[in-house]
Amino acid sequence: VQLQAYGGGLVQAGGSLRLSCAASGDIFSTYSMGWFRQTDGKEREFVAVVSRDGGLTRYTDSVKGRFTISRDNRKNAVYLQMNSLKPEDTAVYYCGADRYAWSVAEHEYDYWGQGTQVTVSS
Repeated sequence: VQLQAYGGGLVQAGGSLRLSCAASGDIFSTYSMGWFRQTDGKEREFVAVVSRDGGLTRYTDSVKGRFTISRDNRKNAVYLQMNSLKPEDTAVYYCGADRYAWSVAEHEYDYWGQGTQVTVSS
């Protein structure tokens, strides 16, 4: 499956952004979809995951109550609504597709998009 993430940008602290990830090439609804982020010199870290039907979600503690992951299987897309952004949210954000597990672990994911930069200024 091919993934393309977009929607990143520069925003002031307290602002909002909505990331999107468009999928093609396979049956989108057979994959759990996750968002991860990475800053320079650090490993890619889990942000959020949504189950195949969109009914279940998980978040890393630092974004709970601020970020919302959702998906639209008719449009083959997954979204990450980010509110109350903080400078520490600055990173490159990646969407990933997980065929076999509803996972928070990077190595479980089968496909990745190219990443979109989110920069939050203080």
